[in-house]
Amino acid sequence: MPSVADREKSLETALAQIDRQFGKGSVMRLGSDERAPVAVIPTGSIALDVALGIGGLPRGRIVEIYGPESSGKTTLTLHAIANAQKAGGIAAFIDAEHALDPEYAKALGVDIDALLVSQPDTGEQALEIADMLIRSGSIDLVVIDSVAALVPRAEIEGEMGDSHVGLQARLMSQALRKLTGGLSQTNTTMIFINQLREKIGVFFGSPETTAGGKALKFYASVRLDIRRIETLKEGTDAVGNRTRVKVVKNKMAPPFKQAEFDILYGTGISREGSLIDFGVEHEIVRKSGAWYTYDGDQLGQGKENSRKYLIEHAATANEIEDKIKAKLGIMGDAKVAAAAASRAKADANAELAAAKSAGTLTAASTPAKGARASAAGAKAAANASASANANANTTALRDSNTALDNSTGLDIRTAIGA
Repeated sequence: MPSVADREKSLETALAQIDRQFGKGSVMRLGSDERAPVAVIPTGSIALDVALGIGGLPRGRIVEIYGPESSGKTTLTLHAIANAQKAGGIAAFIDAEHALDPEYAKALGVDIDALLVSQPDTGEQALEIADMLIRSGSIDLVVIDSVAALVPRAEIEGEMGDSHVGLQARLMSQALRKLTGGLSQTNTTMIFINQLREKIGVFFGSPETTAGGKALKFYASVRLDIRRIETLKEGTDAVGNRTRVKVVKNKMAPPFKQAEFDILYGTGISREGSLIDFGVEHEIVRKSGAWYTYDGDQLGQGKENSRKYLIEHAATANEIEDKIKAKLGIMGDAKVAAAAASRAKADANAELAAAKSAGTLTAASTPAKGARASAAGAKAAANASASANANANTTALRDSNTALDNSTGLDIRTAIGA
């Protein structure tokens, strides 16, 4: 039987080979403090970003958002779309419910001229469109509204009253098996909006469930339960809702955290209101009586006046948000991309050193490895600058993606016949 030292050496060799072949972090020790940074799309609410534990919705993963009617599900996804577009990304909205309001989306900050919209006839068509968009490698965010509206073709072509037991669940199960790999490879986030149903004959526990079967519950990395808990009023007029979101599943950070924020009619999530609440909680904004102050400057008397001040002074709002995230240890997109660039460079150097020590570095292999390292570095650098200068960076990001595809011999667009 081999000694403990020999077993450890063999294990380290195997782990090094796995890292080279499948990427660093493919196998990790559970107790390791080192954690790969996750690229995210901000939700528009600092409270929800903090509750998610990583600063937003994870890229390359499936997210499910469900709740009662008029609870803010579509509003939350439209804010995510707006934030993805601000970072220079492209978003697609598959409107299976045929209920998207372009004017409301525009009011929430969505660039409706750049937003890709589809109103499919059947559930199969909706999911095929989503799959083709994802495999193009050019989409950052895909939203399907909603799972309950993904009607199978057989049900549409059948008669009213026909029984189609489990048809939608089978459709979702098959689609998610196909979609998951493409999402990870292209770093695309996919959001499924879902509706609530009630199970019959449940006497213990919650009778609530979601439409579309159980597959989505397993494949989703993040599941958000969104509820309206209070109506906000000015005098006797309702002006918005106080909303609570519970992170019921989270594969990226500890789950079961909750976030509360305001959704105002016509303008969506009150980002500034969340900044004030969190700023006071973490002693970045000071509250004395009805007055709110930050860094010695008065924001206003009362939360509403302070919120209006932050809307008019965006630089102050951004500064408060940065301080909150820094205090809570949440990495921003630029830091995530910078860490990814550093990690890619270290991996390339390690691979080069290993090849030299093994004597396998040849003139034929050097250009290919150099091209991959160069392309990976260019892509990471482009991602790092995206949040600072989205418009100028779009071309650079596209060029670096092309370089990376060419260097590895992988072209997804050719694979789907685009």
